[in-house]
Amino acid sequence: MEAARWLAAAAVVAAVWVAAKSEPQINLLNRGCSQYNATNSKNFFENRNATFAAMAAQLSTGGGRRFATAQQARSSDPVYGMAQCRNYLSDDDCFACYTAAVAEIRSCSAANGARVIYDGCFLRYESNNFYSETTQIGNEHICNNITVPQEATFREKGLILIQNLVKATPRINGYFAATKMIVESGSNSTIYGIAQCVETISQDGCRDCLVVAIENIESCLPNTDGKTIDAGCFLRYSNHQFFPENSTMDITPYLGEGNSWRKKAIIGGVVGGVCLMLILSAFFLWYKFSRKAKPTSKRDNILGATELQGPNIYSYKDLKVATNNFSEENKLGEGGFGDVFKATLKNGTIVAVKRLDISYSRAKIDFESEVRLVSNVHHRNLVRLLGCCSKGSQLLLVYEYMANGSLDRFLYGDRRGELTWKQRSDILLGTARGLAYLHEQYHVCIIHRDIKPSNILLDDDFHAKIADFGLARLLPENQSHVSTKFAGTLGYTAPEYAIHGHLSEKVDTYSFGVVILEIISGRRSSDRNSEIETEYLLDEAWKLYENGVHQQLVDETLNKTEYAAEDVKKMVEIALICTQSPPSSRPTMSEILVTLLSARGSDAIQVNPRLRPPSTNASRFISEAASSNNSAPLPNSTSITLLSGR
Repeated sequence: MEAARWLAAAAVVAAVWVAAKSEPQINLLNRGCSQYNATNSKNFFENRNATFAAMAAQLSTGGGRRFATAQQARSSDPVYGMAQCRNYLSDDDCFACYTAAVAEIRSCSAANGARVIYDGCFLRYESNNFYSETTQIGNEHICNNITVPQEATFREKGLILIQNLVKATPRINGYFAATKMIVESGSNSTIYGIAQCVETISQDGCRDCLVVAIENIESCLPNTDGKTIDAGCFLRYSNHQFFPENSTMDITPYLGEGNSWRKKAIIGGVVGGVCLMLILSAFFLWYKFSRKAKPTSKRDNILGATELQGPNIYSYKDLKVATNNFSEENKLGEGGFGDVFKATLKNGTIVAVKRLDISYSRAKIDFESEVRLVSNVHHRNLVRLLGCCSKGSQLLLVYEYMANGSLDRFLYGDRRGELTWKQRSDILLGTARGLAYLHEQYHVCIIHRDIKPSNILLDDDFHAKIADFGLARLLPENQSHVSTKFAGTLGYTAPEYAIHGHLSEKVDTYSFGVVILEIISGRRSSDRNSEIETEYLLDEAWKLYENGVHQQLVDETLNKTEYAAEDVKKMVEIALICTQSPPSSRPTMSEILVTLLSARGSDAIQVNPRLRPPSTNASRFISEAASSNNSAPLPNSTSITLLSGR
């Protein structure tokens, strides 16, 4: 009660202060509430009030304090809180911004997690410790619609400014930088920018977050104002001065190649091979990884040709303790080369540990591929690789923990029928975003090769993240496809790849189309229709669509009031255009993403029955792939599976 009274009084004082003279920059950028409520409201509100009061006390002490964390875990429903002001705000403005955020976030009522982000500050609370997160939530950019007369020059200077901020900020104590740059000599045009990371993440985490941020905010230029927000960082530029002149910093000393950059285990770019620095190269010497120069890429240009960072190295002993000696009760799933376990690290962070067995030659290849690719690819819809470990014949990969497991559990597993139509639609949207990033937004095109529900994981809020990059391949520039031996899961694989070994990003597009049908129907792609014994899901979908009765595909567990007939038609049409043959007739994932984001209705989608792929009968694929001289299946490869994932 004392905390609640204190906060109420503080709110009144802050409101008067804001109205009177301060500029706390409380323009709302983002507000989000968890869809889940606390189990015990009384305990929750007491814990949340105490947490907010503790953070308010920290921010109100003055002396330039701009960051606060607090937690209250009495009884059930613990609350972990974090608040941060931009460093250029005055003590009073910071406190006023925080108080406004508290008032705003209370509208989330008993939600067990929430966030409010203003121009001048942010506030977030969760029911678990999130202090080390960098790119878990938020991750969006906001641009205005105003451009300057000298667009080309403004864009050029703006890009240089934010590049410099991204490079300098992780090296500055407190992770904050504010700077400016003259757009054109002899003119009064100036561009201003700031970058800031939360203080509980590492220097490397700050850098990783800002790498994603710069990719988001680039699209705002040459608009006069752009902002990008993420769990661990904030980046903004503008042509008007939004911070005091005395906050401007000379960041030049932080732009060199000094010792502050990570000179530990660094895995180089994924094009042209693996570049391992001393720790990882010694650690994985028996892998015989070759060190090759990292070629120049788009991201090199952004970061000034800096090397990309590899994962952390974990102690085998620590992971063994964290998984309770890899006990059965901690097992999350099984794969062809090993199992996945839930683990609780010493700092309380829950992670997933994937244990591989190097007695399989394919496991070594998968391990190398995942370390090379996933450690350098960061997106909110891709599962984050946190680190790795080696012990004897065991190779361990440490990933962020996804509380709700894999999508297949909710479609035809032990949690079938729990997903609503909206959740299914959001999962498709998130998966499409992740694939579009891999194909078109990363500096090289990455083909996943094994998109299926068991490789789509769901977090606490049922946000989708693509996992398992063991089979991922790069598509060289200026090549439409590569010829390679087949590896993947039949039933999700495009015919041109399964039979002839022709691999392009359109193979992932095909798989995504099959996943859409599984999400709509709640059935496996290889499950036969009980009435038409030889017909598989994709064949059935084409026939039902051609006969105008595609609604018969909808999962019987769904409430018919949850979806409209036009929504179903649109989803089925997207699935069918994704599975058309030849590959050139399939849209790109960015085009699919735009279609998924478009308004209800499907008038713009054109499905051509003449582009229907050959029979999807899985046994036919096996026989034809095995007899093909172009692409025989990998011998003894458990990655080529029917009906079940690796």
